[in-house]
Formats: sequence, C-alpha cells, structure tokens
Amino acid sequence: MDLIRHLRCFVAVAEELHFGRAAQRLDMAQPPLSQRIQRLERELGVRLFERSSRQVTITKGGTLLLDEARRLLDQSEALMATARRIQDGHSGLLRAALPPDITGETVAGALAGFQERQSGVELELHELSTAEQLARLASHDLDVGLIRHPSDVSGLELGPVLRHELGVLLPHDAPVARRETVALSALTGYDLVLFPRAQAPAVHDDLLTTCARHGYTPTAVRYGQGPSFTRGLLLSWRAITFSTRDAHHARDPDLTWRPLSGAPLALRHSAAWSRGRGDAAVRAFADTVTDALARTAAPGPDLTSGPLHLRPAAEYWI
Repeated sequence: MDLIRHLRCFVAVAEELHFGRAAQRLDMAQPPLSQRIQRLERELGVRLFERSSRQVTITKGGTLLLDEARRLLDQSEALMATARRIQDGHSGLLRAALPPDITGETVAGALAGFQERQSGVELELHELSTAEQLARLASHDLDVGLIRHPSDVSGLELGPVLRHELGVLLPHDAPVARRETVALSALTGYDLVLFPRAQAPAVHDDLLTTCARHGYTPTAVRYGQGPSFTRGLLLSWRAITFSTRDAHHARDPDLTWRPLSGAPLALRHSAAWSRGRGDAAVRAFADTVTDALARTAAPGPDLTSGPLHLRPAAEYWI
C-alpha cells in the first residue's frame, strides 16, 4: 500500500467531509477514493469515518490520527522538495530573494539568523521586486522569497503576513508637516513619488485606490526608488512619498515624516515558496526573514484589535 497516497486521501476527506468534493480536489474519481479509505481503515485497524446517505463525519479515532497524518504528509513533501533540489543540481544551495525596499538591518538580521539555523547551506541571495520573485518562483528558478501583498499567490505557500504602517515623508517646510498626524485628504495638490508599477502592480494599484478613497488623488505620479533620487524629487518638486518610520529620516533636516491619520496605508510582506517545495532550508529562511523583519522594523501604533482581512495567511501588526 502507498501509505502517503492513502493518507493524502484521508486528509482530503477529513477536511471536506464529502467524498465527491474530496475526489474533485484530488483530481480522481469517487469510487477509487472510497476504496483507498476502506483499505487504509483495514491496514490501520481503525474506522476513520461514519458514512450515511446524507453526510460523512470523522470518527474519534480519525480525529486522533488526523494531525499525525498531516505531519507525515508535510515531512514527505519536504523530503521530495529536497530530492528535487538535488536532481536540479542545487543540493546545498538555497536561492532566495528580498525586495529592494527592505532595510539593511533586516537584510543583515536575515543573513545572520539563517547561518545560525542552516550553517551547512550556501545562501544565494538576490534583490528582486515582487513581480520578479513571482516569475522566478513559478519557473522554479527561485526557492523562497519575501513578497509584498496584495499579489497573486496561487500555487504558493506563505509564512505569516507582517503589516507595517506607512506614513508620509515630505519637505520639512511644507505646511502639513507642522501637524502631528496627516490625513490623506490634506495632501491634495502634492505630487506622489512611487515605485514603478511593474515591480508590484497589485500593490501599486491598491495604494492609489486607497489614497483616492481617502480623498487624495496625486497631481502627478513620479517614479523613484533610491533614497537619494527620491529625496531630490521631494525637495525639487511639490511632492511627497509614503514610507515606514525610519531613523534615517530623523537625521535629514530637510525632510519630515508624519504618521497618517487612521493608518490607512501599510506595507505587507510575507515569505513565499512554491507549494510542495518547502524543505528544511526553505522553511528556515522563511522563519528567519520573518523574525528579522518583525525585529528590525520600526513599530507602528498598536492596532492589533482592528479587523485584519488579508488572506490566506495570518497577518500581524509590527
């Protein structure tokens, strides 16, 4: 008996509580699925489900075995992911990526933490936008990355989604810079310096939509990434940008950072890897970069009691 295949059937039926839906999820016919469940029950000597014409319910014995079955499936997937990396010639090498907007402190923390957890694995780290990471994950040219949300995460597994407040960075002599907090609607008349849309189209559009919903439509959108280039745009044009609270801003006498009223804008990041390819090295990097991002990001207001709607992973304010 192929234990892993039969356990996969068991978990699918346990989660769907419907043989038809489970068979569709597994891309197989219902009769073979029923036969595999029956054979697994005979091999284990435990009745897993109670069946009737109207419903399927999991037994107490099935419930007790379900977590163990999931654990074995996870271990099997990690084993196969490692085997695929060996077949692809990447044994001992982890290809990972971080986006350009991550601070140097986060990068350093991720590198140090990963070496502590996986000292025998060589880390090949790239600086890639979310769009570039998604493309490379899809082609299996990247093992794990840190992406921004919202984005298309079909076919991916995600770590926790960390949410970090965005404020407004503007010239210190701008009238609104004298306020303790700034409403988005108060930025009317200012240009907006933003990252190029191609880097993360969904994030770009979501940000502009949120601005418009809160009463701010930029006079013009100007594109910049590097801090020096962005600083020049802010000081040369009547322009603002959105950024996290950063100690570097405090040392610039020409710029002022202010929180946005109600914290309507935020960066959302999570580690991501292709479904079924999360071996030990991938998960170690995902855990390490999540810890580093949570530890090095400047904290925003305590809004953990508010509703969080991002799916499919948990989201945390940091």
